[in-house]
Amino acid sequence: MNVIPKVLVTKIGLDGHDRGSRVVAAHLRDAGMEVIYTPPWQDIAAVVKLAAEEDVDVIGISSLATDHLIVPKLMAALRIAGLDDVAVIVGGIVPDEDETTLLAAGVARVFHPGAGLDDISDYIREMVPKLRAQRFAA
Repeated sequence: MNVIPKVLVTKIGLDGHDRGSRVVAAHLRDAGMEVIYTPPWQDIAAVVKLAAEEDVDVIGISSLATDHLIVPKLMAALRIAGLDDVAVIVGGIVPDEDETTLLAAGVARVFHPGAGLDDISDYIREMVPKLRAQRFAA
């Protein structure tokens, strides 16, 4: 059975640099995924609400201006909302020490500048069937 991942691509905080997130969203769509894309400047509550309403498998956060530092708050809000089965990936400019913090908070993967678009879509395509199996086993 072919699993079609459902991905929310968004930017939280005040980072308005959205070219990369638009490129990734278009690539994921072209790779056969269902993509929900938001404009920049989303707050955490809005992202959690949209993730729940759309029943997404993955939230992709783009960060080019340190807004990745609020991702641990997003992870906590997802847990509180009962959405701990939604994987969060982060892409953009993330220093090594911040990557460690994100992974410790529960982020599934960080993609740095230069990561290939196929690397991102392949990772999601491999991860989502495992996520859904865990979700339906619970």
